[in-house]
Amino acid sequence: METWYNKYVWRFLCPVITGRKEEYSMNAVLEKIEKIGIVPVVVLNDAKDAEPLAKALCNGGLPCAEVTFRTEAAEESIRIMTEKFPEMLVGAGTVLTTEQVDRAVAAGAKFIVSPGLNPKVVQYCIDKNISVTPGTQTPSEMEKALEMGLDVVKFFPAEPAGGLKMIKAVAAPYTTLKFMPTGGINLGNVEEYLKYDRILACGGSWMVKGDLVSAGKFDEIEKMTKDAAELVKRIRA
Repeated sequence: METWYNKYVWRFLCPVITGRKEEYSMNAVLEKIEKIGIVPVVVLNDAKDAEPLAKALCNGGLPCAEVTFRTEAAEESIRIMTEKFPEMLVGAGTVLTTEQVDRAVAAGAKFIVSPGLNPKVVQYCIDKNISVTPGTQTPSEMEKALEMGLDVVKFFPAEPAGGLKMIKAVAAPYTTLKFMPTGGINLGNVEEYLKYDRILACGGSWMVKGDLVSAGKFDEIEKMTKDAAELVKRIRA
């Protein structure tokens, strides 16, 4: 009979005990994301932009990217980023199916983010020890995430759904839950989010906007990334 303890040992302790290469276990990924503080949410229409974008993000101080899995270039972009910049934490966003989970992980993704809470996708990731952060808005969705063993959820779309005020309201009864708000987050409001101790990190795209990427303005992206990274350091020092 499989108990909760057996599941815990298998998922989190066995990699340490056996020495298996599991540096990107579910907990380790969330810890890395929390340290980084801001996760650039990237939409790439051409995989040729993956390497210079990854370089700009790493040089700017945010060695992380959530590559949205809604373009044909997403899979190859993840592969390029992880191969060229192995120190970078690259994940896949907008993941809707277990088949997309498999493709993203095969390409090198270390975490999965989805716009909503699909129990099938979430459980699939949990069973495979893949860090997953599903999107939620309502208390019912948050309770489902907790029931499935998660302690971090995406709050999406953050600003249209009520922003930080809403997060604080729904966080009150769920004392162990942390949030990664995404949607409408920008340099003007990210500080107030990051100051709240229940925010693991924020997802944002203001430093990696599509027009900047397509125009090859990676120096500008790097500068905006540095501004974001310095903000995180100042708030969470």
